[in-house]
Amino acid sequence: MQSFLAAYQRIGLVPLIILGLIFGVLIGWLAPAAGVALGLLGTLFVGALQAVAPILVFVLVIAAICQHQSSNEVFVKPVIILYLVGTFLAALTAVAASFLFPTTLVLVQDTVEHIPPANLQEVLTKLLLSLVANPVNAIANANYMGILAWGAIIGFALRQASGTARLVVTDFADAITKVVKWVIMLAPIGILGLVANVVAKTGFSALADYARLLGVLVGCMAFIALIANPLIVFFKTGKNPYPLVFTCLKESGITAFFTRSSAANIPVNMNLAQKLGLQEDSYSITIPLGATINMAGAAITINVLTLAAAHTLGIEVSFASALLLSLVATISACGASGVPGGSLLLIPLASSLFSIPNDLAMQVVAIGFIIGVVQDSTETALNSSTDVLFTAAADPKFARNSAS
Repeated sequence: MQSFLAAYQRIGLVPLIILGLIFGVLIGWLAPAAGVALGLLGTLFVGALQAVAPILVFVLVIAAICQHQSSNEVFVKPVIILYLVGTFLAALTAVAASFLFPTTLVLVQDTVEHIPPANLQEVLTKLLLSLVANPVNAIANANYMGILAWGAIIGFALRQASGTARLVVTDFADAITKVVKWVIMLAPIGILGLVANVVAKTGFSALADYARLLGVLVGCMAFIALIANPLIVFFKTGKNPYPLVFTCLKESGITAFFTRSSAANIPVNMNLAQKLGLQEDSYSITIPLGATINMAGAAITINVLTLAAAHTLGIEVSFASALLLSLVATISACGASGVPGGSLLLIPLASSLFSIPNDLAMQVVAIGFIIGVVQDSTETALNSSTDVLFTAAADPKFARNSAS
């Protein structure tokens, strides 16, 4: 067993994930029944990530704050600014692409079980109320705003505790981090199961009718990931951003693509931030915060689908309306939950700016769920990998290490 584990680690996680992807596609295509059965492996993997992420964030925030030394500078504010700038730029990109490549939708009558927020105030109110949620419920429900708030409060309280008490907290955080690394080692097996299940159940025929829409969505996200974000990082650091960009896409984006949950990918991002040598005081806060408010992919989804609905209905969109839509999408995206399909439920809110009836807007949401196997996966890969990218860009320690 030890020799097997040693060989497993020598191959490397990313090559094993690629092998898992290939075998998953082959199994799902050639043996659909086996692909559905293997879906359990994917469910277990995502479940393990989602289970360990809230407690990981909680203890890391407590440990980082209670052990924080006044000489250690924390870089949270610049990361938040990068998150908001990146999300707004993504929203503008989606508007420009929608004007250049207008898309007509074939509306469907599928029902959507979830209830979307009625207005922007409801989104922001829910976001603020999550800060004061019961801490036990916050951990149980993966409410990361509440987890961050209570973790910070308890961390500050523990700064007056004895050295032994603070050491126990640090040791507990180290133990949870080790558990996370064990779970991440199972990523190739989990991704094999996820891919085999998706290919076996859906194939790709259902996506053919929405190829143009998917092209606009994925094209916008690729532009942000490979052009806009690197430019932001370059202006922030003054250095070639692409080595960091490709590292984040490879080690964070791939797993996020298949888990389809920014929240589930938090342990992966924490592990990557540690590998990059980032300051724990900063990344223990900015990465879980990014899973909530860094939503460039969500802003793209909201704008592209909303403008596609407007084009389908023959509604003329002015520049001022498009700019307002971008602002609303940016703010709303910050309230999108870090779970699969979270951004889709904000489409009716955005559609209301153009007086699109709610029943038609919900049909657009249903289309979003149909193409979600590609749309939501790509969106999550962009969002989650950017959490680490911007955290590293704002960390001078990383800049010094990468330059040396």
